[in-house]
Amino acid sequence: MSRGFPDELKAQVDRIAEAIIYLYTESRRLTKDEAQKVGLTGPQLSVAKLLEQLGDLSLSELSERINAQNSTVTGIVDRMEREGLVDRKRSAEDRRVIHIRLTDKGQKLARSMSFEPFKIFREAFEEALTPAELRELVTLLDKLATYVRSRVDGQNGRSNGH
Repeated sequence: MSRGFPDELKAQVDRIAEAIIYLYTESRRLTKDEAQKVGLTGPQLSVAKLLEQLGDLSLSELSERINAQNSTVTGIVDRMEREGLVDRKRSAEDRRVIHIRLTDKGQKLARSMSFEPFKIFREAFEEALTPAELRELVTLLDKLATYVRSRVDGQNGRSNGH
């Protein structure tokens, strides 16, 4: 299914892949460094800040937001619950749904962290790209992510990515 890009385009593809890997690696490093300052893991920091910003989320919503499988998020939430940072509350609308929410201790910790995982990237996009370039980038990245997701899901026998 490869288009057989000419060598100069293959080099461009490599540069794009390198940039994506760099951005991902830096994001993870920054999150981990910030999390360690308050005794959390990177994923726990992400969960705490998401819940602070968005309020209660179901396990599925949380999994979708941090792009992880429900089983992975369950482990993160279990550890945070043992630390008294979150608790689970059954939905009044649908008793099958459990919402994850920050406890008072979790709220206090989340508020104490000025870190916002996407802040540095938002600033970079605002400074480095025009609005038209940003719209085009979103379209292209969505297209790439959809393609990769379909390939990964197909190889893993999954249908929805989680």
